[in-house]
Amino acid sequence: MALVTISGYPCSGKSTHAASLADNFRARNYFDAIHIVSDDALHIPRSAYASSASEKPARGTLFSTLQRKLSSRDLVILDSMNYIKGFRYQIYCAARELKVRVCTIHILATPEMCKERNSTRPTEDQYANATLQNLIDRYEEPSSMVRWDSPLFTIPWDESLPFDDIWKALTEGAIKPPNSGTLAAAKAPTDALHTLEQTSAQMVSRLISHPSLEVSGELPLTLESGVRVVVCMHGRTPTLAELQRLKRQFVYQHKKAITLGSTERGAVDWSEERVAKRFQEYLEEQLSS
Repeated sequence: MALVTISGYPCSGKSTHAASLADNFRARNYFDAIHIVSDDALHIPRSAYASSASEKPARGTLFSTLQRKLSSRDLVILDSMNYIKGFRYQIYCAARELKVRVCTIHILATPEMCKERNSTRPTEDQYANATLQNLIDRYEEPSSMVRWDSPLFTIPWDESLPFDDIWKALTEGAIKPPNSGTLAAAKAPTDALHTLEQTSAQMVSRLISHPSLEVSGELPLTLESGVRVVVCMHGRTPTLAELQRLKRQFVYQHKKAITLGSTERGAVDWSEERVAKRFQEYLEEQLSS
């Protein structure tokens, strides 16, 4: 139902704010469950951010866990640095695909304060000094001007979150439709190819044996299943070879949609009746040219 992405420097107080947000929203008894997805919860060590080779799978773990937790009735709080705008965009697209509301919380803190707080942590919870400086230097600050960071709440580390404003964004805000690029292509049923081949073959057989073929008018055809179509011959009397060639072209053009997934949005009708109608329209178009 909703996703909160928390972003900020390492050691800026993100986890503290994530916990306070979860506690406040649990008291409102609205969401079925509230999940905090974080490095600590997933046992991702600080050393994972020391190199791009180890950081990439760490982000992958965060993202895959986020995807599993997103649902129509739960709230997910992503408590991590989320310092790369491309990663935040990826998160945003995943949320849009599932039609959940989103918001971003940016925790403001100075680099000096973050370094000081890092030094007071237990050794196993510390970032190496070089790693910490590198993460701060590479940080890409969220912006309310881009859709994947909006709505954006920017909060100093020592201030309380605007709980009511965040609540309103997550329960009343607009639900963005999925991007066309994230929509899954509609898949054809398993018998679609058989229906395509058999229906077009039957129509060719009925046409070539039709007693009125040489009249070249409108020829009614009835298939074995009882499906009826009327083919307008446009003054043409095609040969068997020509009809078979047109059938092969028709089947070839539609095979890709069956095997790879159609580019049409929504349900795709591969019933015998619909295939017969498509082949009728294809024949009429080819015979009239």
